[in-house]
Amino acid sequence: MCRTLLPCLAFGLSLASAAEPISLGSRRELFVDKLLIDQMEGATLRLHHPESAGSAVKFDQPWEGRFSAYITVIHNDEAKKYQMYYRGNAGFKDGTTGEVTCYAESADGKTWVKPKLGLHEINGSKDNNVMLANLAPYTHNFAPFIDKRPGVPKEQRYKALAGLGGKYGGLSAFVSADGLHWQKMQEKAVITKGAFDSQNVSFWSEAEQCYVAYFRVFTGGGVDEKTWKPKGVRWVSRATSKDFLTWTDAVQMTCDQPLVDHIYISQTNPYFNAPHHYISTAARYMPGKAVLDEETKKELAADTKAYPALIKDCSEAVLMTSRAGTTAYNRSFMEGFVRPGSDLHNWTSRSNYPACGVVRTGPAEMSLFVERSYGQTAAWLERLTLRVDGFASLHADYAEAAMVTKPFTFTGKALHLNLSTGAAGSVAVEILDAAGKPLPGFTLADCQAVSYDSIDRVIAWKAGSDVSALAGKPVRLRWVLRDADVFSFRFE
Repeated sequence: MCRTLLPCLAFGLSLASAAEPISLGSRRELFVDKLLIDQMEGATLRLHHPESAGSAVKFDQPWEGRFSAYITVIHNDEAKKYQMYYRGNAGFKDGTTGEVTCYAESADGKTWVKPKLGLHEINGSKDNNVMLANLAPYTHNFAPFIDKRPGVPKEQRYKALAGLGGKYGGLSAFVSADGLHWQKMQEKAVITKGAFDSQNVSFWSEAEQCYVAYFRVFTGGGVDEKTWKPKGVRWVSRATSKDFLTWTDAVQMTCDQPLVDHIYISQTNPYFNAPHHYISTAARYMPGKAVLDEETKKELAADTKAYPALIKDCSEAVLMTSRAGTTAYNRSFMEGFVRPGSDLHNWTSRSNYPACGVVRTGPAEMSLFVERSYGQTAAWLERLTLRVDGFASLHADYAEAAMVTKPFTFTGKALHLNLSTGAAGSVAVEILDAAGKPLPGFTLADCQAVSYDSIDRVIAWKAGSDVSALAGKPVRLRWVLRDADVFSFRFE
């Protein structure tokens, strides 16, 4: 391995001093933000785009329809199954009784079935997958989660927020024992200040030890009552609760980038492999940006006649992140995460909106789901895949590059990496003290550089992989890499 960057890193970079080292413990860190990064030379943070795994669900039943939306995907560890919830809407006005909440499930997160629940009569039959009906406005945006709070009563194992603002009052709290039969926790809405005509998500935060909700607002305070145009842009606020009934006042999320995008749904959720990282596979809505030519517009107009405005806008998925306990989004990656692609049917308003929930669907694979052809006869849900932890990476091209972290403390005996290199590539790690001085036995010259592709590779030096002697002491990591991506690391 080339060592050309060692002198530069040892003597050329000015490392920032940290008043207090960051406490990592044994948690997994993803390269989705720059919280731990002090200096980079030639290295970058790279966004990775998910790959298509084909159709997951077609919204082809009469009670589902072209406006099926606001999807939630859950991995039920105890029942060893995946569960999906979504709005069925064949063209009814928002918040009316024509909207229903549908249910699907899967044994592997890949092949989905719509069970005949027998709960509600639709078109003269109960042979359907409708979970909630005649429950407007809550069926507009019902978004459940499994409550993993220790000691939660069995009858409240599932929870959800749902509802609309204005005359509808706001978001109400629902509970269920089985995820299929639901009841309100109380009649009165629990969150009342916001613009809730969207998917509003909530969850139990293991990291914060409270319930957290993310919901839609307008940065300018609402919409103009005459023109119905938004004041400012669509954005996100957050509130917390200890009991799911009494919530703190909403706090508008800040961002490290100017608030110029309309973020229609945030889909903010703890990442299953690192729950202190909140991942937002959000929808970026581009009002008034019509990119289709006139011939294509005419072709689609016949299929979208119930809602001709669909051909006047476009949208895509973007990646935002936050950390437990903060009210700030990080947007290291402003580019599209899931683009509309070459299918003209996805260059329409509200297509490409992601489902809430990133779930593991294989030893090294995770899946997310995105709506396609919204508002059209062939509306469907696509499954997309990434490697586990693979949202973004610390990246180096063929030329050798480096990164030095801020000081931190850790617990554990070994340094584990999720990494991928080319055949000519490699990753090496040097451990420094807080001042940036290489520690004996853990220098770059001692490190056994890795050339491989693995979601869990232990780094070793000449004396082995045991780093327990450094646990609890302020250290830095110096990464030297070439033709490589490092997706995450942890000490264990």
